[in-house]
Amino acid sequence: MTTSLDDRRQRHDHAMQQAFAWPAGAPWIRAAIAATSRDQYTPDRIWTLEGDQFVPIDRGRDPERWASLVYASPETSTITQVADSVTTSNLIATAVVADMLDHLDLEPGHRVLELGTGTGWLTALMTRRTGANRVITLEIDPELATGTRERLHHHGVHARVENTDGLAGWPAGAPYDRVVATFEPRGIPWAWGEQTRPGGLIVSPWRRGLVPLIVDDEGISASGRVQQATQFIPARDTLPAARAMPRTWQQIRSRTNTAHQQRVIDRDLTQLQRSEHLLWALSVLLPDVWVLAHTTIRGLVVTLHDGDASWALLNAPPTGGPSVAFEGGPRRLADELEEAWDAWLSVGSPTIYSFGVTVTAGRQWAWQDNPTNGPWDPR
Repeated sequence: MTTSLDDRRQRHDHAMQQAFAWPAGAPWIRAAIAATSRDQYTPDRIWTLEGDQFVPIDRGRDPERWASLVYASPETSTITQVADSVTTSNLIATAVVADMLDHLDLEPGHRVLELGTGTGWLTALMTRRTGANRVITLEIDPELATGTRERLHHHGVHARVENTDGLAGWPAGAPYDRVVATFEPRGIPWAWGEQTRPGGLIVSPWRRGLVPLIVDDEGISASGRVQQATQFIPARDTLPAARAMPRTWQQIRSRTNTAHQQRVIDRDLTQLQRSEHLLWALSVLLPDVWVLAHTTIRGLVVTLHDGDASWALLNAPPTGGPSVAFEGGPRRLADELEEAWDAWLSVGSPTIYSFGVTVTAGRQWAWQDNPTNGPWDPR
């Protein structure tokens, strides 16, 4: 039995309502999403992860499965591009999009800079609120930029799409009332702050949280509290050195010739899969370390790497035996993780929502409870 797209849209809307995910103070968001449906901004080929393999799903060959992935749970993103076994673009989950729009606090006439166009869904939603020709959106991938420009034109959305690196912003259109990023930079570029008017907002992922930052009256800093625990696709750009895409865990593991260290690790590793608060703390204290936990037939597996030359693998076997840490490369990432974990525990395991972020031209840092309390580092 097939399910129509209209039925899926209605069920998705109801699921958002049941989860209290529609922003109560911004009813325009629900109306905009109803009028600018998610499937209209989904390419005909999407991807799903089966085990450790990405499998393409084509709308023409399997329209039911395609639609089920587009309208999965409100908290689930849809994978729209894969390269070298890595997700490089996705259609952000509806609940996250609604939250981002809520924190942007958009008004008609606002000038908006979007960093990371993707398929153009957020672009279209914002344009519906601001009015025509008020949104400039930057996309580094030329194929995505071209396809999305055509898609927006097809749906009558008047927004400017530029094929360029979003990390540099778009000075020609500044100043902006709002700046929003749909990818996770390793640090928020101050170029975004320079291009935002005093009192304007930057909404961006930072580490594992979504942070709305208000630019101060002097235009020399931007600060805000973490509002949501979430994870976005990392930034990618055209520069070959410091800002290039980091190596994956598999690439680092295969390149490491040093002897592997093995030891028992006395930790509840499930916390690295379940605790958004611990993961936030680790991302602040170990900003250059990627942590990924997933369940396999070998039990819970946690991989760590520094994007360069060091890696670790933590394994909690399904039989309930002792967890084991393996690591290689010049750094001992499992040791670093345990040190940071202990530091977080030593100050009472603070939640992600007690933190905020401040960004300036020269540095950026996390703080707890009050901006004067930073940088946060209890080690």
